Amino acid sequence: MWDTIVSGGVLMVPLAACSVLAVWVIVDRAFHLRTASVMEPEIVGMIDSLEEPGDIPLARSICERHPGPFAAIVRVALDYRDRPREELRELIEDQGRQEVARLERGLGLLETVAGIAPLLGLLGTVFGMIQVFDVVSQQGVGQAQSLSAGIAQALITTAAGLSIGIPALVAYNYFTGKAERLVLDMEAQTNRLVQKILRFQRDEPENVGIESELRAGRRER
Repeated sequence: MWDTIVSGGVLMVPLAACSVLAVWVIVDRAFHLRTASVMEPEIVGMIDSLEEPGDIPLARSICERHPGPFAAIVRVALDYRDRPREELRELIEDQGRQEVARLERGLGLLETVAGIAPLLGLLGTVFGMIQVFDVVSQQGVGQAQSLSAGIAQALITTAAGLSIGIPALVAYNYFTGKAERLVLDMEAQTNRLVQKILRFQRDEPENVGIESELRAGRRER
């Protein structure tokens, strides 16, 4: 096997580097794009059970116990809950863009590997065929052993490039789709949280007015 790889020529070195990069990105994204890891069930449950402003400190402590992209967005919403509606949404969107970039980290590299590996294999094929024609021009077509080295280089690099590029492309499409689904889930849950926060803001003046009346009544008594 090693002799076969070596016979592929110098382009097997960048192809090997591409394979290492692809494996690293695939393992990394497989770990970080787990649904349960991103969409922490306890945080989702917290949003479901959030009913009054008094629940917010507990909600924030839950986010601190489960750090991650979704928790970071929820913390921003909770920390700036008193801001005007448009400003609150802008802050959440800014944080969301940062977290989306973290979810998609490495996918651009994986896409590059998927595109460049077959091209490197094709380049190796060209080099191999150049070697074959060089042998033919110098020694004729009867030198089978000399011709086989160039043909082997042409075929091995092509096979290696496709063997790396095809899985990398499949993994890129899979992880890109999964990241998009997670982003949509985070957006839906964050919108639910924002609606509850806005309801708290609308209810707050009423509560303040009631408390003021009660205090006034106590003073009169």
